[in-house]
Amino acid sequence: MICSCNALPICSSSSPARRPFLPHKYDVSTTGTSSTSFPTKPILRKLENILNDIPGTIKKTTIKLLDSFVDSAFDFIDQPLLPSQRNFGPVEELKEAVHLAEVEGKIPDDFPEGVYVRNGPNPLFGGHKTAVSVFGKSSNTWIEGEGMIHALYFNKGTQNSVHNWKVRYKNKYMESETFKNEVERATPAFLPAVEGDSLAVFSALLLNLLRFGTADKYISNTNVFEHGGRFFATAENHAPHEIDISTLETIGKWDLDGNWKRPFTSHPKKVPSTGELVMFGVSAVKPYYQVGVISADGEKIVHNVDIKINRCTLCHDIGITERYNIILDFPLTIDINRLVNGGPLIRYDEKGYARIGVMPRYGDADSLKWFYVEPCTAFHVINCFEDGDEVVVMVCKARGSIIPGPESGLNKLDWFSRGFKHINSVDETSQDRDSQEGAFFARVYEWRLNIQSREAKGKYLTGTDFSMDFPFINEKFTGTRNQYGYTQLVDSEASSISGMAKYGGLAKLHFQGRKAEVSPSEGEAAHRQEVIKVEYHKFPKDTFCTGATFVPKCGGVEEDDGWIITYAHNERTNISQVLIVDAKNFCRDPIAKICLPTRVPYGFHGAFFPQ
Repeated sequence: MICSCNALPICSSSSPARRPFLPHKYDVSTTGTSSTSFPTKPILRKLENILNDIPGTIKKTTIKLLDSFVDSAFDFIDQPLLPSQRNFGPVEELKEAVHLAEVEGKIPDDFPEGVYVRNGPNPLFGGHKTAVSVFGKSSNTWIEGEGMIHALYFNKGTQNSVHNWKVRYKNKYMESETFKNEVERATPAFLPAVEGDSLAVFSALLLNLLRFGTADKYISNTNVFEHGGRFFATAENHAPHEIDISTLETIGKWDLDGNWKRPFTSHPKKVPSTGELVMFGVSAVKPYYQVGVISADGEKIVHNVDIKINRCTLCHDIGITERYNIILDFPLTIDINRLVNGGPLIRYDEKGYARIGVMPRYGDADSLKWFYVEPCTAFHVINCFEDGDEVVVMVCKARGSIIPGPESGLNKLDWFSRGFKHINSVDETSQDRDSQEGAFFARVYEWRLNIQSREAKGKYLTGTDFSMDFPFINEKFTGTRNQYGYTQLVDSEASSISGMAKYGGLAKLHFQGRKAEVSPSEGEAAHRQEVIKVEYHKFPKDTFCTGATFVPKCGGVEEDDGWIITYAHNERTNISQVLIVDAKNFCRDPIAKICLPTRVPYGFHGAFFPQ
C-alpha cells in the first residue's frame, strides 16, 4: 500500500454531495492524450442542459428515478478477505476516548505532550464492494474506503510531585458529505468508479455525477497535516477536510474561501524558512496539474499556477528545496478518453516517458526545467535539497506500479503476489521490464539534477535486502540537506502471500555514511557506486506497522534527537499497539509498547502534533 490517489478527481471538490448536474469543465472529449474520438461531449452537454433547464422538483424526481435504477440494476457484492488480509478489514468507531493503562516499558519523561494520529481506509458496510450490472463489474480498490483517524493523546499529570503519563486512544470516521449521505441511506450508494470493466467504470462515473454531483466519495483517508494552527485530513481526489484535533470531529472542507476548487495532494510541504505551504492538485480534465502556495497563516493562496502538462499524471507527492518546487511527472496516468474507448481509466505505462520538473517557488510553466529519467514509480519523496548547481531528489523508487492493479481478466491475488516478490539481484538492468516479478520492490534512489548543464544523474542508495516505502524525516530539515531519513520495511514474503503490502520493520538511513556496492545508475550499465549505511529495526514475526513518523525531542540539538512512533499489529495475537523507538538507539527494542483497546487496521500515513 502506498498512497491514496484513489478516487477520480473529475469535478470540483467543492461541489455539494447531491448537486445533480454535470460540471461545465467535465469535457470528456478533451481529457487525456488518446487520439481516438468518442462522442461523449455532445451527450454530456445535452444531458447537462436538460438537467439545468428543469425545475428543482423535477430534478429531485429525476434523482429518485436514477436511485431506483441503480437499486434495481446494480448488485453490491462483498469483496472477501483472505485470512492473511484480516487486519485490512474495518473496525467499529468508538464512542468515547479510552484511557490506556497497559504500557510495557516506559514513556520517556522528555517525550512531548501531544497527539499521534494515523489515517487510513475503514470502508462502510463491512468492507470493499464490487458492483455488478448489465454494464459489467466495477470494484473498490484497496486504497479506497472511508477515512478513519486513529489518535493517541499524550498528557502529563502530577501526583505526589511525580509526573505521570496519561494516555488516551480514540478513533473516528471522517464525516464528509458523501459519508453522511451513505450513512443516512444505510446502504452503499456510490458506484465503484476506478477499477473494472471500462463500460461499468464509465457508467459509474456518469451515474455518480448525475446523482451526487461528484464522481466518487470524499474519503479523506490518506494523511493528516497541520497548517496555520488548524488540522486537515486529506486524500488526492478532493479538498482537505478540517478536523478538531482534540475530538476528531469533522469541521468541513477547506477550499481557501473558494479559491482552490480542485483536488489537493496528501503530501503538502511546509517551507521551514517562511512557514508557507506548497501543494498541488491533479485533475482528469485540464488543467491537469496546478501548483499552489498557501500563506503561513493558512488564510490565502499567494501563488497558483497551471504548469501546463499534457496528461493527467497520478502524482501523490511533491518535493521542495529552499528555492524550488520539485514536480514528478511519471507515466501513471488517468485518461477518460482511454476509458471510453475500452481501456483502463488508470494505467501505468512502463514504456512511457518520465521526467522531474524544477520550478522556482513562485514560478510558472515557462520557468519549469524538465529532466527526463527512466520510467518508474516514486510515490513518496524522502527529501530534496540544493547542492551547488544541483538539485538533489531522494525518493523510494520502484520499477512498476501497485496502482491501479491488474488488467481485466487477470488473477488479482496472483498479480499482486508476483509484484511483491523479493528482488535477489542488485542489477535490475538485466530484468525484463515487462515482467511482474518484483515490480513493486522499492529502493531508496537519488537523482542529481544539474540546473546549469541540464544533466540528470541517478543511483540507488540502498541495496536489495529490503523493499522500503513510506519514508519520513525530521521535518525541520524539509528542503535542506539532511543526514538521516527513515522508512517502513516491506516484508516481501508476507506481502506476496497476502497480495497486500505489509511492513515488518523500520529503517534508519545514514545519508552521510556510505559503503561500496555494485548498483546500476540511471540508464547505464551497472558499476561500482556507494550505498548508504542503513540500520534496521525489525519487528517480531507476524507483526506489522503503519503510520510511522518522527517525533523530535523538545530542545533536541542533533537531527536524530527524538523517537520513531508507529502503530503495530500482531497477527498471531490480534493485538494492536503503539511502539516508541529511540531514534539514536534504533536497533534496540522499543522503549515503550502501549496496548490499544481495539484492533487498528493497517492504514496509511501518521503524524505527531505537539501540544
